[in-house]
Amino acid sequence: MIEKLGKKKIALVIAFRDFRDEEYFIPKQTLESAEAVITTASTSLGKAIGKLGGEAEVNLLLEDLKVADYEAVLFIGGPGAANYIEDEICHRIARETVRANKVLGAICIAPVILAKAGVLKGKKSTVWSSAMDKSAIKILKESGAEYLADSVVVDGNIVTASGPQAAKEFAQKIIEKLK
Repeated sequence: MIEKLGKKKIALVIAFRDFRDEEYFIPKQTLESAEAVITTASTSLGKAIGKLGGEAEVNLLLEDLKVADYEAVLFIGGPGAANYIEDEICHRIARETVRANKVLGAICIAPVILAKAGVLKGKKSTVWSSAMDKSAIKILKESGAEYLADSVVVDGNIVTASGPQAAKEFAQKIIEKLK
C-alpha cells in the first residue's frame, strides 16, 4: 500500500544524455503512483536519453527551476550526472532546497553534486562507488559529509542513495519524508 502524497510537486534533475535509467524511471513511477506531480529538468528540453536507452521527456530547463514551486528536488545519477558535479546552477538549486527546508535527494554519483554545493557538511550520506573507484566517497568526506556504506541514507530532509539497486527504496524514503 503506497501512501498518497496528494499532488505534491517533485522536480527530478537528470542529465540530458546518459542519466541512469532505473534511477529515474523507478522513483518517477513510484512517486507518481503516490500521486506526486513530477517535473523533469535538464540542460535541454525534449527527449533525454538514458545510459540504457530509455527516453525521458524534459519539460523544464535547469536554469528555470524555481525551488519554491516544489516540495522536493531529486538529482538522478548516471554517467551524465558527472557533468553537474561542478555546475553552479545545480549547486544553487541544492542550496536553495536546503534553505527552504524542502526534501533534497540524490542517487548514485549525484550526492557528489550535493557535496560540492556544500549541503552535506556534517550530514550522513551515501554515494556510488566500486572496488576500482572510491573517488566519490573521497569527495563526500573532503566536503565534510559522514559517509555510510548503506544503500539509502536519510539525514534530516536530505536523502542519498548509492545506485540503481536502491532506486525503489530511495523513492519510498522520499515519500516518507513528504508525508
